[in-house]
Amino acid sequence: MSARHRSDGRTSGGDDSKRARQAVAAVLLAASIAATLVLGRTAPAGGGTGEEDFDEEAALERHDFYLRNVAVEAGIDFVHQAPVLDARLEPIMPLIASVGAAVSVADYDRDGWPDLYATSSAAGASNALYRNLGDGTFVDVAEEVAVADVNAAGVGASMGSVWGDYDNDGFEDLFLYRWGRQELFRNDGGRGFTPVSAALDLPPWLNVNTAVWLDYDADGWLDLFVGTFYPEDVNLWQLESLQFLPESFEYASNGGRNFLLRNRGNGTFEDVSEEAGLSSTRWTLAASAGDVNADGYPDLLVANDFGVSELYINEGGRTFREVGRDSNIGRSPKSGMSASFGDVFNRGEWNLFVSNIAERGILMHGNDLWTPVASDGVAPVYRNVATALNVDLGGWTYGSQFADLNNDGWLDLIVVNGFVSGERRDSYWYDYSSVATGFRSIIADARNWPALDGRSLSGHQADLFRTGDGAGGLADASAAVDADSTYDGRAVVVADLWNRGVLDVVIANQRGPLQIFRNEVAAGRHWIGFDLRGTESNRSAIGAEVRLYRDDIVQLQQVEGGSGFASQRDRRLHFGLGTTARVDSVVIRWPSGGRQTIGAPAADRMHAVTEAR
Repeated sequence: MSARHRSDGRTSGGDDSKRARQAVAAVLLAASIAATLVLGRTAPAGGGTGEEDFDEEAALERHDFYLRNVAVEAGIDFVHQAPVLDARLEPIMPLIASVGAAVSVADYDRDGWPDLYATSSAAGASNALYRNLGDGTFVDVAEEVAVADVNAAGVGASMGSVWGDYDNDGFEDLFLYRWGRQELFRNDGGRGFTPVSAALDLPPWLNVNTAVWLDYDADGWLDLFVGTFYPEDVNLWQLESLQFLPESFEYASNGGRNFLLRNRGNGTFEDVSEEAGLSSTRWTLAASAGDVNADGYPDLLVANDFGVSELYINEGGRTFREVGRDSNIGRSPKSGMSASFGDVFNRGEWNLFVSNIAERGILMHGNDLWTPVASDGVAPVYRNVATALNVDLGGWTYGSQFADLNNDGWLDLIVVNGFVSGERRDSYWYDYSSVATGFRSIIADARNWPALDGRSLSGHQADLFRTGDGAGGLADASAAVDADSTYDGRAVVVADLWNRGVLDVVIANQRGPLQIFRNEVAAGRHWIGFDLRGTESNRSAIGAEVRLYRDDIVQLQQVEGGSGFASQRDRRLHFGLGTTARVDSVVIRWPSGGRQTIGAPAADRMHAVTEAR
């Protein structure tokens, strides 16, 4: 259940005055929420066209792009199915079984066209691997290559996937993470996949919600970070106890362990979590990797539900130091659900985005967009500029991605919203608050949660599209998207699906369809792309940074091994250039530490670059 409220929740032995203060605060919060609901809910944040007529010309004129849903004509008819868990959870099943819709991008057969892997979560439901035919259409080959039948009863439910060439054979391998047994599939030359999960040094059952490929020790082999939500002894299909939920909505530390698996280079992995300093048991929903202090080693941003976010600084490929509080990222407990890196201001430095909850008039955690303003010698110190850039109030926000949708040279931001969409006329928020403001023994026990009874909890929310305006702001561009806003969005990815020099958008919706948005960009906008291949570095080049220099700005991007929520974008890098078809130079910093400079590369084409030995 991905939510939390204004509640201390730490009452296992404090004095009477502390208990009294908490009780008063709980009563006041419940009263405030009740009053808001009686007076009526404010319309959900965000834009979207809803049922209005979509005007393509107006969208082009105002935003220089528009997105049209083309899933049907592309041959994609995938619909996510949610898991059905322990029967005793039936009254609140939609709240517990609220994730699992995920999508990732990889050119699994190396034919030059990006393919899509989508997950479903019900027992017996098939996952889909949509092979890109290069003519505007896709075909599901998951059964043919043996990655469809992965949700059998007893193995758990698919929650997401990430691609990475762990054996450096030139083909992207697939890690499928579940609430249940984890699965690693070796890519056999683009022809099929072989399960090799015995190579993973993991417990037999984990409740995983995120995974990220990264080469944390820069040895040329991809390692794997695995983040869990519920503890590993929780089997949601056969619960030993119904007291398995978070102990607090702000400071919960009774969640699952996170894991760091070091790639030995011989096809197997070893668990090095403890010696690497990853000992947290918060409720992890998302993670992403990036080198925030520019020392050549990837750091980890971890978004935790029911508490604070964590920032782990990589100390020379040996251990990680958690600096969330010192960097300001981990000072205020919220509801972190997504983690993304982007260079919003074209300064060649990372901004960090963590999605959260905002329900107008009820709960205003709000999204965080962190920009570095100083350094303490170990890591940057950040300031939250989400409100200033108009990206704080998205709704019940899950997935997020930075992307230049209109090729103007400035990053835009996409976030997808909505928790549980039920009856519009009735909200679950009042009942929700009656438990969320209680003490830990009340919150943690599923028997104390009132039945949902078909009601909504932050449902029917529009997704959020904000475009960089070139002046340090992010403007509302929701009117440029022809989309039905009633789905509960979970994962979002970007990829140039038709190799046209623009980024298309794919959204996976909980209990909803996989949406494919074809991007149409105004004429006269230029771009440049880079498809990197490591030699001394991992073959996927995951962790490589590319700085593009033109005029007085620098644009920074990296090859990612997973980002946002339950998603992985096209690992090819795409830079918009605006109306100027000129690049002064490009500098690639490879994960191995090597640097490679390309002088004045041609615009409007994808450059395949192999790491110089």
